[in-house]
Amino acid sequence: MSKTIAINAGSSSLKWQLYVMPEETVVAKGIVERIGLNDSIFTIKYGEDQKYETIVDIADHDVAVKMLLDQLIDLKILASYDEITGVGHRVVHGGEFYDRSVIIDDEVLKNIEDLAEFAPLHNPANAMGIKAFKHLLPEIISVAVFDTAFHATMPEVSYLYSLPREYYEDFKVRKYGFHGTSHQFVAQRAAEMLGKPIEETKIITCHLGNGASITAVDGGISVDTSMGFTPLAGVTMGTRAGDIDASTLPFLMEKLDLNINEMVDTLNKKSGLLGLSGISSDMRDLEANSDKPEVRVTLDIFADRIRKYIGSYVTVLNGVDAIVFTAGIGENDAAIREQIINGMSWFGCEIDPEQNAKRGEDTVISTPESKIKVFMIPTDEELVIARDVEALRS
Repeated sequence: MSKTIAINAGSSSLKWQLYVMPEETVVAKGIVERIGLNDSIFTIKYGEDQKYETIVDIADHDVAVKMLLDQLIDLKILASYDEITGVGHRVVHGGEFYDRSVIIDDEVLKNIEDLAEFAPLHNPANAMGIKAFKHLLPEIISVAVFDTAFHATMPEVSYLYSLPREYYEDFKVRKYGFHGTSHQFVAQRAAEMLGKPIEETKIITCHLGNGASITAVDGGISVDTSMGFTPLAGVTMGTRAGDIDASTLPFLMEKLDLNINEMVDTLNKKSGLLGLSGISSDMRDLEANSDKPEVRVTLDIFADRIRKYIGSYVTVLNGVDAIVFTAGIGENDAAIREQIINGMSWFGCEIDPEQNAKRGEDTVISTPESKIKVFMIPTDEELVIARDVEALRS
């Protein structure tokens, strides 16, 4: 029996989950928030709904990791540091270096840091988490699990932009895709629910949260996905614009006297559901105000963009066995799921309202007569990380 910890490090946060492996039992989970700021929030959930929480200044990720490991010992969740036999780190961008999870050595860590030019908000934070754990647990296996890796199987026809080819050859400007561990997990689970080997399936996965992406999965392989060079592309999201005519950018920059950084900030943080509604990026707030015309249109646009990607991916796959909804909105918002699928009746999709109302577990939400199965499957990216650590440890 071993204990593996799955880590998702942000610039000022450290989210984690501790597993007993290979049983895949979660024994504790938590988050450290406001690292490097005053009044950092340190939370551990464990046992039978037990919770430890304290507010204290935490200077950096090294301090956060030591505090975490020491507190796990104090709570008798761990007997000592030695009980942890593997650490898996979510890394947002693996570029063209990595098409699978890898053991982290000096070269891998350098590549992760160098790829910060593609993911400046994420890869440096991921590297900080890696270094902090390596400092305290230098002898155990440390694994990088990349958001982009699952999409490394996309063919050129999917990942190349219609730009001068030297932009790709010289600067690696291409579609990379994100949310890969989530799409991988729910596609595999959907194949199990279909009762078929994943190699014999065609599945469209919809990861719908504040960030959202749609992926076409053919035989377990990602062949196209909606996010692109960055997570800004694709469908309408919480605060991100999604696909937009690039010519609108210089037009708006001139009209509003914005520089390029201000324009990109607007596209990432002030657009999407928030920008369209003028109220909120949170779907719950919008649905509470759905009687307002601008909110109703916002919800319609959100569903419309997702539906268009699903339709195009049915064409890419030349058919589809199942459509999967996952992540915060995808798992919890029955109204949005129904709105999306009800606009696709010509595909033979049909929602069962009673099934669609269920939450919290893998569920077939389509009717028995529906030609395409529709699933709601809670994602578990941390479990994917823990499994990859175990696979590389053995």
